[in-house]
Amino acid sequence: MSGSILYIHGLNSAPGSMKASQLQAVMEQLGLAGQLRVPALHHHPREAIAQLEAAIAELGRPLLVGSSLGGHYATYLAERHGLKALLINPAVNPHQLFDGYLGTQTNHYTGETWELTHDHVQALAELEVAPPTDPARYQVWLQTGDETLDYRRAERYYRACVLRIEAGGDHSFQRFALHLPALLSFAGIDPQAYQSLDFSVF
Repeated sequence: MSGSILYIHGLNSAPGSMKASQLQAVMEQLGLAGQLRVPALHHHPREAIAQLEAAIAELGRPLLVGSSLGGHYATYLAERHGLKALLINPAVNPHQLFDGYLGTQTNHYTGETWELTHDHVQALAELEVAPPTDPARYQVWLQTGDETLDYRRAERYYRACVLRIEAGGDHSFQRFALHLPALLSFAGIDPQAYQSLDFSVF
């Protein structure tokens, strides 16, 4: 489906997160809600990837938009299927970041609690791919004020890709709604469809 988008949220996030909600509101405003999927991902990477594979099969060749851990998933899937990916403060080598975090986790949006185990970490390691080298298929949006992930890890890993690095901001990616025209354009949606839209209201 031309112009379709698959949004991939991060760890302990949900479709109700700020960025996902803003993207959904814009797509609804444009009458394109049917071209967007924002699945509520299972906390286990293997389950989540199965959900995302099903969404890709449904949408055809969507733009993958991955935030944080969702950026790791998006990179794996983009390389596997030759898809375009837009990554927002993506996690790089996330299996290396979970030392000391094993045990009970709580989803910030749903309140669900679950156990982060060595099997989760192993599953993340299995999704590792070589750094992407096709700049036409990737955009990587980073904010240097990310308090959760060191943006320089992503800057190095995605150095062959199109990087958009903004000073300041935070892990949630401040002012995301104002960047949505660039996202829609990358997804292949006709700019005439949204040129009169005021993105500051979302």
